[in-house]
Amino acid sequence: MNRLGLAERLRNHFEGVGVEFLQDCGQHILVVSRERFLGVARELRDAPDLRFDVLMDLCGVDYLTYGGGGRKGGRFAVVYQMLSIAHNERVRVKVFLDDETPVMDSVVGLWESANWYERETFDLFGILFDGHTDLRRILTDYGFVGHPFRKDFPVVGTVEMRYDAERGRVVYQPVTVEPRAHPPRVIRRDNRYEGEGVGGQR
Repeated sequence: MNRLGLAERLRNHFEGVGVEFLQDCGQHILVVSRERFLGVARELRDAPDLRFDVLMDLCGVDYLTYGGGGRKGGRFAVVYQMLSIAHNERVRVKVFLDDETPVMDSVVGLWESANWYERETFDLFGILFDGHTDLRRILTDYGFVGHPFRKDFPVVGTVEMRYDAERGRVVYQPVTVEPRAHPPRVIRRDNRYEGEGVGGQR
């Protein structure tokens, strides 16, 4: 059992090396630069009083419209959720990246579970992972153009795909379904909606 709390142990390891310490709903968060990330990640995994030996999740974030678009700093971030089984503790690590060419160092060599997480983040956000040996799309089609979780990705598509039995392959064609101009109007009549308006009509 550790006599020091996790916050103190994290500060003992990383204070003074350019790591920002945050908390959110009791979760400890480290904000690290890309240049220092691999060293911090290795220390989190290997230090006996930390031992974050499980990478539970890795995802991308696009801050393009966050805070009304006036946010300072990198547009993209990669967020890591780590678990220490030995100490029954969790930590979150966040790394902000360059807007134009977001590149991150792969952690597959530290946690093999990162393999498909990094591929998914590349596929959906266009974030590259330097050192990943098989960085290719995992959720969208091989011919897909763009990265659908980016905030500036168009929400209305113009191309659809289908299997053509005569040609024996997948083909692309213009979208055959007309886009809906307006969502359907929903009218709810219950005690949650009072007064005039859509929900309060009587």
